[in-house]
Amino acid sequence: MPTTVSDYAQTAQEQTLKTISQSQQAIVEAVKAWANAVEKAIPDVPTLPFADELPQPKELVQTSFEFADQLLKLQQQFVESIVDAASPVLGKSGEPVKSSGKAQADS
Repeated sequence: MPTTVSDYAQTAQEQTLKTISQSQQAIVEAVKAWANAVEKAIPDVPTLPFADELPQPKELVQTSFEFADQLLKLQQQFVESIVDAASPVLGKSGEPVKSSGKAQADS
C-alpha cells in the first residue's frame, strides 16, 4: 500500500502502463484477426514504379521513434537545466526555500 506521494504516483504510473499495455495487446490481436480474415479478399496489386525506394513501414516506425526518443531526452535535459538554474530559490531538496518573512515585513 502506497504511503507517500511518490509511492502513490509510482503506483498510478505502473497501473496506467499496465492498462495501456493490455489495451494495446487487445488491439494487436484484433488487427491480426482482421488481417487474416481479409487477406484472401484483397486482389494482387501491380508493383508501383520506384516502390523499392520507399521506406518500409517498420523503417518509418523505427526512425520516427528514434526521433521521438531524442526529442524526449532533449526535453529532459532542458527541464533538468531549468531546475538547476532555479536551484537558488528551490534549495537542495527541490522544495521552495522558505522566506524568513523579512521581505513581507518590508512591503
